[in-house]
Amino acid sequence: MQRRIPKFDPEMVPIQEAYLDTPAVSIDLLEPNALRQRFEQSKPWTPELTDESRKSLEYQPGMGKRIAAVLIPIVQNENHLSVLLTKRASHLNDHAGQISFPGGRKEDSDRDITHTALREAHEEIGLAHHYVESLGHLPDYYTITGYQVTPIVGLVSSVEELVADTNEVAEIFEVPLAFLMNPANHQIREWVGPDGYRKFYAMPYESKFIWGATAGMLRNLYHFLRA
Repeated sequence: MQRRIPKFDPEMVPIQEAYLDTPAVSIDLLEPNALRQRFEQSKPWTPELTDESRKSLEYQPGMGKRIAAVLIPIVQNENHLSVLLTKRASHLNDHAGQISFPGGRKEDSDRDITHTALREAHEEIGLAHHYVESLGHLPDYYTITGYQVTPIVGLVSSVEELVADTNEVAEIFEVPLAFLMNPANHQIREWVGPDGYRKFYAMPYESKFIWGATAGMLRNLYHFLRA
């Protein structure tokens, strides 16, 4: 059974913690070759379990999750790398208007979970798979709505042909990778709901409010690159 979460405005939730003194990922590591090398290494590191993932596992222990994948598209611009994100259409039943990565539920016809992420990215924003160099994946992220989401990290060589599927995506935009990999831009906000306290990450950027699962996956990318 899918758990229904009460609606609330995450931007109005108070900030409880910030990471102003935590080191950012070195700029030298935010280059295409450095990212390739990092995904080829087997350095030990500890993924961060958010309250959402923890509550998801507690709520349905041992029960099967709906398998899904997202693509974390890292765009190779001339002078810097950026992360491509989408704003979901306002008419959607789930997560309307939220900032997310392109992605969705795995289909039986998908060869593997990477294929799921690439297929969804092509369907949602027109990103052709031959423009994406898959580097690897981060640990699965568990959502409170019952999904087990695998984040696939890929380098994107061109975004010139992107076209949003307006049935799902209202906007496509980019955020500098250096901004997202700097904890000075990470916030923990704490919401009080029917089941008690729940903390979530937020990474506001200009007029965009990145939070929840998207921010949680970016936190794990930060930990992975800092290892």
